[in-house]
Amino acid sequence: QVQLVESGGGLVQAGDSLRLSCAASGRTFSSNAMGWFRQAPGKEREFVSTISWDGDSTRYAGSVKGRFTISRDNATNSVFLQMNSLKPEDTAVYYCAASKRLVGGEALYEYNYWGPGTQVTVSS
Repeated sequence: QVQLVESGGGLVQAGDSLRLSCAASGRTFSSNAMGWFRQAPGKEREFVSTISWDGDSTRYAGSVKGRFTISRDNATNSVFLQMNSLKPEDTAVYYCAASKRLVGGEALYEYNYWGPGTQVTVSS
């Protein structure tokens, strides 16, 4: 059974940092791009960041560029999202996802495996 499980969420103050982790099991994703998405209450799920299968290519949403860093460790089948200078508008449930492709994009339909999500709450 393929599973993606996120961890590392929590309640922090504006300006703080958090590091999200995503552990995959059931199959290896070393040949798949991985991504992070988020969904705030009352809003649609939106793209945050993606990393290519080999880690050489990354992409970020404009709202997080310069503050968030995505990385991966294919040896442990894991993906990470380092979030710095957090803002209240970053409050959301954050989801890890595995793409069907070697290099991922921003569209949800490109990702066919999803984790249950982890809550990130940033207070002002």
